[in-house]
Amino acid sequence: MASAEGLEPSRTRKNSNKNIIARIRHGHITGRGICRGTEISEALLKERDHKAQWHGIPVLLRRLYDKSHLNSDLSQIYFIIKEVSSFLSMEAMSFVTEDRKPAQESTYPNTYTFDLFGGVDLLVEILMRPTLTTQTNVPKMSDDLVKDCLSVLYNCCICMEGVTKSLASRDDFVMFLFTLMSNKKTFLQTATLIEDILGVRKEMIQLEDIPNLPSLVQSFNQQQLANFCRILSVTISEPDMGNDDKNTLLAKNAQQRANPFVVKFNLALLNIPGFIERLCKLATRKVSEASGASSLLLELQDWYTWLDNAPVLDALMQMAAEDAEHSSTEVCIWLGAFRLWVHRMLAEFKLIPGLNNLFDKLIWRKQTSTHVLHSQNQNCDCSPEISFKIQFLRLLQSFSDHHENKYLLLNAQELNELSAISLKANIPEVEALVNTDRNLICDGKKGLLTRLISVMKKEPPDSSFRFWQARAVESFLRGTTSYADQVFLLKRGLLEHILFCIIDSGCKSRDVLQSYFDLLGELMKFNMDAFKKFNRYVNSDEKFQTFMTQINSSLVDSNMLVRCIILSLDRFEGQTEDMRVVEVLSECRLLSYMARVENRLTFLFRLVNIINVQTLTQENVSCLNTSLVVLMLARRRGTLPFYLNALREKEYAEKYPGCLLNNFHNLLRFWQRHYLNKDKDSTCLENSSCIPFTYWKETVSVLLGSDRTSLCAIASYIDEAYMDLGKDFLEV
Repeated sequence: MASAEGLEPSRTRKNSNKNIIARIRHGHITGRGICRGTEISEALLKERDHKAQWHGIPVLLRRLYDKSHLNSDLSQIYFIIKEVSSFLSMEAMSFVTEDRKPAQESTYPNTYTFDLFGGVDLLVEILMRPTLTTQTNVPKMSDDLVKDCLSVLYNCCICMEGVTKSLASRDDFVMFLFTLMSNKKTFLQTATLIEDILGVRKEMIQLEDIPNLPSLVQSFNQQQLANFCRILSVTISEPDMGNDDKNTLLAKNAQQRANPFVVKFNLALLNIPGFIERLCKLATRKVSEASGASSLLLELQDWYTWLDNAPVLDALMQMAAEDAEHSSTEVCIWLGAFRLWVHRMLAEFKLIPGLNNLFDKLIWRKQTSTHVLHSQNQNCDCSPEISFKIQFLRLLQSFSDHHENKYLLLNAQELNELSAISLKANIPEVEALVNTDRNLICDGKKGLLTRLISVMKKEPPDSSFRFWQARAVESFLRGTTSYADQVFLLKRGLLEHILFCIIDSGCKSRDVLQSYFDLLGELMKFNMDAFKKFNRYVNSDEKFQTFMTQINSSLVDSNMLVRCIILSLDRFEGQTEDMRVVEVLSECRLLSYMARVENRLTFLFRLVNIINVQTLTQENVSCLNTSLVVLMLARRRGTLPFYLNALREKEYAEKYPGCLLNNFHNLLRFWQRHYLNKDKDSTCLENSSCIPFTYWKETVSVLLGSDRTSLCAIASYIDEAYMDLGKDFLEV
């Protein structure tokens, strides 16, 4: 191995300093030559230190290396690490107080020097060395020494993302950190470092690989459990893919074929007795009952304790949300049963009533300033208060989405109101409502759902809390359409409020508007009362034009509402013996607009044209399904050839023959591969449209038919010269 002492004496010290750094960097890249500063003599390091402004860090690392061998007296290195820590902690503090500016070598020179000369790797070795030897009577590191080593590593991670990523890539070190959590004295420093590391890790860790996980978690006190949940929420969340190409359904399907047994939730948690019960108790801890002059301080203490517990809600949300959408058949069956079990546990431990009792006192005791909306997997620097509220709303969304436990969000009076709505409409009560255990529902004057709607109405127009609030309310309506559920929300002015936000509030946030379009669709679907209310609010051509402008400005965001209108129109047109239906059809601007075939065709053209197989994502695949709804309803009425011919005429009018229909043909081929896979769950399509999935499959098969004489096959409308454009997409 080359020696640093071989530097040419004729060079200046400055050039020599650069030479040392260059040789170390070269060693990092190639693995040859000098890879660490500890391979350079202390004398040379001292000679170069002042000119290079290294502040003695390389010399300290050299001494640390010399005094930290396996059988060394580790007490001697304690003061060396303390001295090193003093240089790094100031830079870490500077990073935090300066709004976390991007790390640069010139910004944090001490941290950079520490890492460049091998300090990070050396501390990892010192920490892990006792676990890597078969020798007995190895000197034990003191708790204070372990804590200082962890703190130095954390400070390096704060200032240099490259250090964090490097540590995250080391499975052995990550697993080792989990073992340190069993020590109460080093728990906090360990948990802080693990959370930072997992935040940048690309692959999920496997919880079953953590040594003695059940006994480890059972040993935690409540506050440690809350900290563990913070780690857990990072561990079981899918990483932010970053590259949009990796988020396409095509890419995801390929990834699932390569690794079909990957699921978000790790089975190892099932081996932790009482885990969910402890989470529920932690999430519903009661606030202090103190009153008087000292109550304000106690309330503040409770508030910040709650903010720290946001990851508890995230962990519960992750468990409640587990679904089988992208899982193998075996895992699909298991996850279905597991989700039911989790929901039962959350209900039996009275999570929802507990949250309802705390809603006004802590969870939403005040309105929060507007903030930027982040995606679910995106690293977020929101305040703890904002993060807590978002996790709370996501938990409500997951708890009630497609699940009969959603009625636990109501109190006894509100359940009675639902029953009365069904009785008045002369329709049977929903089975899930009848079976709701009233010992587990909300108490007080309002249920949690009603409280949520109340605070939603008070949010500023562009507040991204509206996005999460609307998602939570929408989840209550999703699934098989319930007239009573819709009327319950209509009576609370929800439809008028949504229309105000879309038409009159000046809201510009696409995310918020999308969430309101989706909620409005669920609220109005098949409901004559809702369409009447819509017409009373949108009572002028100007308002209606504003509403349609919002819809047309981003069809990806609004297509679920378009689907609802088309489905509702189709149902109402089949009920014209009822004069109330005839009245709604004749008076409602929205239904009259969609009844015109040229308008439906315009939507169909745009839906097919704004997506292709390579750009399909979980967010825009609904456009494909909405276009299919248009054509399925046309097929029922015997007008499918008319629509297909209209697509052909549109192609020629726009002077790109074959492109539109070939694109649609490719999309449908992908649809078959995506939805007809035995591992896919198609119940959402069936429930949301009230069209049997068998009819979805039949229609797609008819459209993809190879018989060019069939008037219902896309192939019949593509000239031979333009056939099969992009036919190899499935090989991508």
